[in-house]
Amino acid sequence: MDKIPQSELIQVSLTINGQTQSYSVPPKQNLLDFLRKTGFKSVKNGCREGDCGMCTVLVNGVPAKSCLLFMQSMDGKSVETLESLGNEHNLHPLQKAFLETGAIQCGFCTPAQLLTAKAFLDKNKNPQPADVRKALSGVLCRCTGYVRIVDAVLRAAASMRGESLPPYVPSEYFYSKDISEVKLPAAYYRKDGNKAPLLPLVITPEKMPKLVEVGKPSQKVDGVKLVTGKPAFTDDVQPEGMLFGTLLTSPHAHARIRDIDTSAAKALPGVRAVITYKDIPRIKYATGGQSYPQPLPHDQVSLDNKVRHVGDRVAIVAADTLEIAEKALELIKVDYEVLEPVLDMRAAMEDGAPVIHDESDTEGIFDAKHNIVHHIEAEVGDVDGTFAACDHVFEGEFKTPKQQHGQMEPHVCITYFDEDSRLVVRTSTQVPFHVRRIIAPLIGLPIKDIRVVKPRIGGGFGGKQEVLLEDLCAHLTIATGKPVRMEYTRSQEFTSGRSRHRQIIHYKLGIKDEMLVANELRLIGDTGAYGTHGLTVNMVGGFKGLTLYNAPNSRFICDVVYTTTPPAGAYRGYGAMQEQFAVEALMEEIAEKLNLDVVAFKKKNWLKLGENMHMARKLGEGREGYDQAMATSALDECVKVGLEATDFYKKRELYKNQSGPVKRGIGMAVMIHGSGIAGLDMAAATIKMNDDGSFNLLIGATDLGTGSDTILAQMAAEQLGVPIEDMIVYSSDTDFTPFDKGAYASSTTYISGGAVVKAAKNVRGQILEQAAKMLKWDNPEELTILDRTVIAPDESAVTLQEVGLSSLHNLDQHQIMATESHVSYVSPPPTGAQFSEVKVNTETGEIEVERMLMIVDCGRVINPLTAAGQVEGGLAQALGFTMMEDTYYDEEGHITNDDFASYKMFKSDELPPLDVIFVQTDEPSGPYGAKSIAELSVDGTAPSMVSALHNATGVWYRDLPITPEKFKAGLK
Repeated sequence: MDKIPQSELIQVSLTINGQTQSYSVPPKQNLLDFLRKTGFKSVKNGCREGDCGMCTVLVNGVPAKSCLLFMQSMDGKSVETLESLGNEHNLHPLQKAFLETGAIQCGFCTPAQLLTAKAFLDKNKNPQPADVRKALSGVLCRCTGYVRIVDAVLRAAASMRGESLPPYVPSEYFYSKDISEVKLPAAYYRKDGNKAPLLPLVITPEKMPKLVEVGKPSQKVDGVKLVTGKPAFTDDVQPEGMLFGTLLTSPHAHARIRDIDTSAAKALPGVRAVITYKDIPRIKYATGGQSYPQPLPHDQVSLDNKVRHVGDRVAIVAADTLEIAEKALELIKVDYEVLEPVLDMRAAMEDGAPVIHDESDTEGIFDAKHNIVHHIEAEVGDVDGTFAACDHVFEGEFKTPKQQHGQMEPHVCITYFDEDSRLVVRTSTQVPFHVRRIIAPLIGLPIKDIRVVKPRIGGGFGGKQEVLLEDLCAHLTIATGKPVRMEYTRSQEFTSGRSRHRQIIHYKLGIKDEMLVANELRLIGDTGAYGTHGLTVNMVGGFKGLTLYNAPNSRFICDVVYTTTPPAGAYRGYGAMQEQFAVEALMEEIAEKLNLDVVAFKKKNWLKLGENMHMARKLGEGREGYDQAMATSALDECVKVGLEATDFYKKRELYKNQSGPVKRGIGMAVMIHGSGIAGLDMAAATIKMNDDGSFNLLIGATDLGTGSDTILAQMAAEQLGVPIEDMIVYSSDTDFTPFDKGAYASSTTYISGGAVVKAAKNVRGQILEQAAKMLKWDNPEELTILDRTVIAPDESAVTLQEVGLSSLHNLDQHQIMATESHVSYVSPPPTGAQFSEVKVNTETGEIEVERMLMIVDCGRVINPLTAAGQVEGGLAQALGFTMMEDTYYDEEGHITNDDFASYKMFKSDELPPLDVIFVQTDEPSGPYGAKSIAELSVDGTAPSMVSALHNATGVWYRDLPITPEKFKAGLK
């Protein structure tokens, strides 16, 4: 707030967490800002509009959105924040349950979820799942799918009733030769209509080795600080004397800036800096956080004299308060030459369309006059000749939406100079090392003078694999010499952030003897105003979209197109989900037209073990790739389990000839993804042994809610013979942790895990050598480590604490420590099967999703709870992509749904049961046999839903999202 005269302040008597005190406050200050300024950092800002629920506190025992409450209305009231619920030594049953069930992913919504649940359980001691879902519906969560949150509340309620609780451990079933040996528990058929959350199941081949720490549902290593509301996120720790930065954005979709007058803004008391394109060098770069060298074009500068979308950067301000900074923005006078916008990607490619990038200093644009950023062609075999010889040729065009990431924590960054005059960038990013490298030339500092620190991230999903605020915030710190904070508003997340690429997908498939022998994919991808991830997203889409059904004669033709819309970027699924939706849907259409069993037809054609992926070398990620073949797959087993658990064939037959407006349908799809980028991205890990036998694990890998800190600690603990509690994890600090490319491309488990296992093996070897000296044992390799103890064949032993003390203080003194790096030239595909069940009303257009079941082969499951959370959250996001989420514009390029009130995402009481079953394989190239999981989880929902809707109605839907209006239109 502005520094208000004392005479204008009011006195408010407020009881906060049981302590009553009188406060002098501005009457119009909201409760959210007051609480955070007073030190209650568990209260989060997600939108400032009352739509997301992140700022929920209890006011007189009732959940209330603190961003909507002014202090003038708070006199005499009682407020509870998460800080009052329990601490690490005395957790509330709700906090315990959230930890035990894996209900926490990023943790940004956790305080609001916990307080809302507390108020609910205070009134309802014995709730049903539907009651919990309804009670929590005012607090959004983008990570989890709400399954474990609901189960946590039910578990806490049982505990508070005095019931004895069984361990929260997923059941594991084993089979020797055929997965049909496994008899699923009755609950997983859901024949009784029960919608209560189910624990994930794990199905394992008997031949897989049994492990100790790997495979356990360990609690998150950072879970306690999140359930107790400790200041863990970027904005929770603010340096003294911090200024507030704001960003002036363009109101026009396409315009040239003739002049900017900042004199009035600079004259405003409290303003410390105003920066425009006139004040900083014009250094070309790309915002996408990708490995060096970043793909061209480098089509951006920090501040430009042309704007190319509503929300594009115009000027930045630093001031003593946020209010002063916002007033300064209003005083900046910009003279725009408004140019014609182009919002449609096909229109953008036409002759005479407005040229979006007409600057002369951008290299690497394929055809700037037609707004084509990239033109990609790749081909194997004899495509045209094979089509000519086919028994049948089928074609179909599909469209996918511009989905928003919708993470609960907005982009936020704080920059300052430390005591050594080095720039510290504290930022909510997925790619701290890429951030450091990318901003260095923009701000004129060498990399050695920049430290990037990633605190806890409140969700990312690819949207924070981008440099959006870091360079601007740094420019303001350099200009003022003071700490500066910048944060996007929720509207700016839509207009100035990133999104999924809108695509137009055209497949042509050639069938001979029921085999897919020729496949042509023509793709148009809308990258928005800047290239960012345009090349790589669409190349990945081409590769995955031509590899699930791996025709030996395949062709990919793609145009990536500029439009005057906010740029698209990286988003979970990264092109693969769009193309797999289209090819899966078309394959089922073909099966129906040829009167073939859809499952048998797909099985006959999907990628097989050992089969060369024909497009792998031609469609790497932004460059030539590497030859690939699938070494492990349980796709067949996943499908078998899904057919059994859903009673697929019986329901398919039952739903064939339904009468009346209410109809049901069941659908299925299969999918593959990848595990990291073959031959490109690298991760490193350092492990150091301490005096007490514990270990520091230092990793550059970025945990954005996925649980990677936890699973990497489990891998290290497995190798070192200790419980996970003995691993102290510190991640993502460019000064103190080794390099890691960051959290993207489904790479953390596989690539970062590979580095951790290598480092742990190295340290294990050093421990055995030291123990052998202590035990006077000749061959260290004959020793074993079990339960914090090194044991010799004669049963003599030393503890790890004794080894640590000996190595540091006594015998052959040295630090037991190792750093290892990992790169993989293969990217083993996780596989899976997705089943969806729907009930529709053909008169009203209502679509109710009754159940979603995903059966997953992600190699060995390192932690079944964190893995299940990834699947459940992915299913929820993908269902939004399929049914409701898109970005809409008016004719001038303004987004018309740039808030959580108008941009609809699923709430807790709107989602169906999301069930997860894992079928383990032992991937030889993966750490402990693991493959990836986070992105596979979004790939199968759209085609399985289209399959189910067709089963119910006989109509094929090719244009996503399938809103009620589109659904009804299709029926006509």
